[in-house]
Amino acid sequence: MKTNRYRSKYEEDVCGKLDQDNIPFDYETINLHYEITEQRRYTPDVILPNGIIIELKGRFTAKDRKKMLLVVEQYPDLDIRMVFMRYNNRLYKHSNTTYAQWCDKNNIKWADKYIPEEWIQEKKKLPKKEQKKPMKVG
Repeated sequence: MKTNRYRSKYEEDVCGKLDQDNIPFDYETINLHYEITEQRRYTPDVILPNGIIIELKGRFTAKDRKKMLLVVEQYPDLDIRMVFMRYNNRLYKHSNTTYAQWCDKNNIKWADKYIPEEWIQEKKKLPKKEQKKPMKVG
């Protein structure tokens, strides 16, 4: 039997049978990317008076991470930030990446436990469309 680590006993049994029958195969050697096209709704937890949107998270699942990336990508004019109950939790059991590191990698501002006073005091930013553009001279 090949020395692959299978994700389940079932996969191990099926692949073991292929080995037993001398049938060559590859196990989890490629990745296929796909898109989800159905529309979903995201309801932010907190919106500060200055327009900063805060998502409060205890557990930060793969589904949550995917949703946040899609929302941030599709609404680039919004200032969306995360506040974690425990910023140094790992993404999953054997991950080396913490919630905070994931945010840093994806350019999402984050904080631990509570909304920082600095965020509350930040001045309201105009959406990109409303910002004044420099006038051309000449």
